[in-house]
Amino acid sequence: MDLTGVGRHTPSKLTDPEREAAVLAPVIRQDGREEILFTKRSEQLGDHPGQMSFPGGSREPEDDDLEATALREAHEEIGLSPSEADVVGVIDDIETVTRYIVRPYVGVIPDRAYTPDEYEVAEIVRLSVAALTDPTNYESEYRDHPEYGPIRIHYFHVDGYTVWGATGRMLAQLLELTTDWEVPPEVDRVADPDAELPI
Repeated sequence: MDLTGVGRHTPSKLTDPEREAAVLAPVIRQDGREEILFTKRSEQLGDHPGQMSFPGGSREPEDDDLEATALREAHEEIGLSPSEADVVGVIDDIETVTRYIVRPYVGVIPDRAYTPDEYEVAEIVRLSVAALTDPTNYESEYRDHPEYGPIRIHYFHVDGYTVWGATGRMLAQLLELTTDWEVPPEVDRVADPDAELPI
């Protein structure tokens, strides 16, 4: 995983101060291998309960910028001190189905145990980059969105967890920028708009 690809990337940015949010995509390096840390969102949350995500959330008035938002949220959700994160760059902003504009920061964090916030985070999950880039663990589909039209949904299935949705989109770009993995040109299927989505 070559994180200089993130530093060289010029991210596309969206602006809407009323709907700003940020996440941290945390990379852990240990013994010559890399993992990416995710949180499994609590079932108590109103938005995207039970889904896999990166630590993050809405910008607060006290945040100097969106990087500060991502680091504050990572501190709140997993107990990461802002000084522990080595932020290497930013990937493209995305707009979520809940109407937030999210800026994803990528950072290297220490290989240690982290503590989930008892309200927001059901579980902290570390997935290896080798498994995430294994073609047998990936699939995608086209699905008609009532507002955005046909959209491609990425699914990464590793160790019994499925990363998809907005986090799947961010992860796909992160892997393309830092590894030899590429999004396959063809989707696996076209899904009915009412077809059940994973959790």
